[in-house]
Formats: sequence, C-alpha cells, structure tokens
Amino acid sequence: MDTQLWLICFLTFVIHLIGTLAYSVRIAGVRTRRIAVSFALFSILVLVSRTSNSFLGPFLAKRVESNLAGTMSTHLLSDFRWLLVSASLATIAGALLIPTFQRVFCRAVEHFQVHRSVPKLILHGFFKGGLSYIRHSATLPSTPQVSKPTKTGAVSWSILLLNVGAAALWTVGVFAALYAGALDPAVRVTSSTLSSIINGGATIMMAVFIDPHLSGMTDDVVEGKLDEAQFRQGIVWLVGSRLAGTLLAQALLVPSAMVIVYVARII
Repeated sequence: MDTQLWLICFLTFVIHLIGTLAYSVRIAGVRTRRIAVSFALFSILVLVSRTSNSFLGPFLAKRVESNLAGTMSTHLLSDFRWLLVSASLATIAGALLIPTFQRVFCRAVEHFQVHRSVPKLILHGFFKGGLSYIRHSATLPSTPQVSKPTKTGAVSWSILLLNVGAAALWTVGVFAALYAGALDPAVRVTSSTLSSIINGGATIMMAVFIDPHLSGMTDDVVEGKLDEAQFRQGIVWLVGSRLAGTLLAQALLVPSAMVIVYVARII
C-alpha cells in the first residue's frame, strides 16, 4: 500500500468515523435536552467530514487516471476494496467511541450554554482542561445494550434493514462511479458524475424512512414517551446496521460500477 492510498484510506476513515459519531449526538441531545444546540455544535465536525470528502474525490480520481495512463501500476479493484475496509474500520471505531464522545459532547453543550461562543469552546477543549476531561471520560460500550439480539429498542427490524441498504449504497456510491471509469475509460468522465444513481436510493431511504423515525424516537424520549435505555439500545442497533451496510458495500462495488457504465453508455 503506497502513501497515496494510505492518505485516501485515512480520508475515508475520517468521513465514516464522523458519520458514525453522529448517532451519539442524539444521545447527548436527549441527556442535555438541548437537541438543537447539539446538532449545531456537531456541524463543526461535519465541516471536517466535508473537507475530507472534498479531497477524497480528486485524489481517488487522480489515482484512477494515473493507472489508465500507465504512470502508476496498481490493482484498482484491490485499492477500492481497501477503501471499503477503511469505512468498516471507521464504523467500528466510531461505535467504540460513542460512549466517550457523548460524554464529552454533553460537556461541550453545557459549556456552550454558558459562554455562547464556538471559538471559546474550541479553546477550552484544547487548552483549558478539555483534553484532560476526554482522558477521564474514556470508556468502552457496555454489553447489556446488545446482549439480547431479539430486542432492538425502539427501532423496528424494517428500519434496521433499510439502514443496512442505505449505508451500503451511500458507502459505495462515489467509489463505484470512479471505478466505473476504470471499467470503461471511454465514458469515465460521464461515469464520475453518476454516483447519484447509486446514492439516490440511499438518500430516499434516509429522508423518507430512517431520519424521520430516528427524529421521532428522539422527540419521544424528550417528552417522556420512550425510555432512554431503549433509545440507546436502538442507537446501538442502528450503528450495527450501518456496519453491516459497509460490509455489504464490498459485494455491491462491482455490480454498481457496471450499472453506472451501462447508464453512461446509453445517455
């Protein structure tokens, strides 16, 4: 694995790590009863994710171009497999970090309520005991949340299956579009713009089914209609289904790329 691939894998890792940690923001919002502030503060990390994503595409496209031009000789399919492995590892890391992250995030929300300043919050996190608090807050997830596989909290099996599909399509979309360019270089520019063919399905599932259900769960906890333990258990299962989706993406990579090549040819 060369340096460029390591860098692309790192960017992929960051993107999927932040995507997984987004689940813990809802837990922090429920505990602090400051859901709007929680999402606003999390947008700082979303900015990091979007910045990583803005570099990921060009770096990966350049790698594909270099292989097609003969200036670099690597096995592209293997490279894309490694990127998907990075997504799965990031999801696992995010799952393990959720208890620690939600504790730290609750502290950040409380600090923001007092000072109402993001710059002050960042300075506090790095220079005024924030790093020490992270060290003392570090903990691993408890096993009771997943010890009973028949109980998924407030999340139905249908939502979990939809989340698996959405995660798989979302993970593989951009990679499939770029790999399609390697399968048929004659339409590689067109193919690189067709990731929405794959990501579109994920977007629909997230917008129509998954996000509304999760938002409803969050409001139910705040209103006392749903037990917080059930809510946390549901989050655990959603994270698990996201991991399953990143694994499923391995099987969808080549078929998705072939679909994009087909569409690119007939446009």
